[in-house]
Amino acid sequence: MMRIVFIALALLVTPLVVQAQTEAGEPPRTADGRPDLQGVWDFRTITPLQRPAALGDKAVLTAEEAAQIEAQWAGVKFFDRPAREGEVIAYNDFWLDLGTSVVGTRRTSLIVDPPDGQLPPLVPNGFRQVGSLDADLPGQRPVLYRAGGIGADGPEDRGVGVRCILGFNSGPPIMPSGYNNNMQLFQTPDHVVVLTEMVHDARVIPLDGRGHLPENIQQWNGDSRGHWEGDTLVVETTNFTGKTASFNDGLSGAMGTGETLHLTERFTRVDAETLLYEYTIDDPKTFTRPFTVAQPMRRNSAQMFEYACHEGNYGMTNMLTGARIQEAAAVAR
Repeated sequence: MMRIVFIALALLVTPLVVQAQTEAGEPPRTADGRPDLQGVWDFRTITPLQRPAALGDKAVLTAEEAAQIEAQWAGVKFFDRPAREGEVIAYNDFWLDLGTSVVGTRRTSLIVDPPDGQLPPLVPNGFRQVGSLDADLPGQRPVLYRAGGIGADGPEDRGVGVRCILGFNSGPPIMPSGYNNNMQLFQTPDHVVVLTEMVHDARVIPLDGRGHLPENIQQWNGDSRGHWEGDTLVVETTNFTGKTASFNDGLSGAMGTGETLHLTERFTRVDAETLLYEYTIDDPKTFTRPFTVAQPMRRNSAQMFEYACHEGNYGMTNMLTGARIQEAAAVAR
């Protein structure tokens, strides 16, 4: 418990930003002259999405502060411990892959706009849906957030990540989480493919100027169209399904619905080892203003592994089975 408290305090007092950028230079290019964005890219970071309130208007850490945070984080471990009655134990340290370093910019939040590093407020009466990993909460279907749930009556009461429909870091937009923080990008003159390791979703994105699908055709990952602005690949995505959120940061629950989201992603090859990933959430029916996140990704020389969420995934069966056993025990008492 003390180590969990330490982690929470470390994140509140000293946020993080992962990855040091190497010397800037001309990015490698493909045969058609475009920047070569291909490869496996690692987006692990212990930088918080939002700047902790304790840091006020401090946008950038000093080198000394960043080094201190890295040293503190390197000493944090999650250990096995016996489960208390009725408790579900999460993964221990062996299964987590959060990252331990800070980005070269040493920013105190991944949000770069608004300048205060905070999510904008929701519009008046803006929709928010919050769940829990280990408790039944009153809620409504569909469950729009990725992890957790509103109960265990049936699979539709669990988050879309628990149901293996969408990965909890895959987005879009892509955002760091506890593990499987890798993305592979493939590129041709007419298409790019963004493959996320978590639930191995692949977005095939045309670059040929075609229009979006009709508004009534909605998809889990939306409908993406790409174009080049100089050396930056820009991807515009609409037509998200209303069965998922406009934005879900993993902490604040589901905000809005995908039906009102316009997502703009930017991929820029900074140097041989760095791909800068930026995205802007524009949903005037959910947030009072758009906001932008900037997250460098590092080249990963390792291969991608298939995250076989359904194959051999006994989690859903075990959760629902356990709920039925608890219900039967309550009736017998």
